[in-house]
Amino acid sequence: MALAALLVVFSCAFALVAAAPLASAGEDDTNLPESGIRYPDGFDPNTVGELSGKARDVLQPEKGPVRFQLDTGRETYTILASPRWYWDDVKAGVSDGSDIRVRGSKSLGRDGNLYIIAQEVEILPAGQKMVFRSEDGRPLWKGPSMGARRGHGGPGSSPGGMGTGGMGGRGGRGRR
Repeated sequence: MALAALLVVFSCAFALVAAAPLASAGEDDTNLPESGIRYPDGFDPNTVGELSGKARDVLQPEKGPVRFQLDTGRETYTILASPRWYWDDVKAGVSDGSDIRVRGSKSLGRDGNLYIIAQEVEILPAGQKMVFRSEDGRPLWKGPSMGARRGHGGPGSSPGGMGTGGMGGRGGRGRR
């Protein structure tokens, strides 16, 4: 009986240690130098909107968010998506000229440019959808947090809990 209890204690301790890196996976919150936008935690649910247009200038840096320009025909926005490893995990297929729809938190950077911290990006007309944040704006690449699981799937899931085909987690982060 004591052996079984000891085994349970060690199993729980191992699970906590193994889950710790996932909880902080991704990038630390920082102000992006060019815009002053807080990323990744600068998402404001009060400014969420949707825009459609053409993607261009996709940039996948080693550090900082994957970003690209969205030309709506009236204005151009810089879309801030996710860390590169998570972008690869969800198999984001955005390329120059892609027709896309973006849902996210809108901001005006101190550089005078318009920004959207992406919650989800959909490639049109194929309907390929990549989800980067939960309904409340929590980055999915940071893993589940206490109280945030209500009605949501895990990393890589859409806000309604249906999978997108991409898995969250640390992906190939260690290979970069």
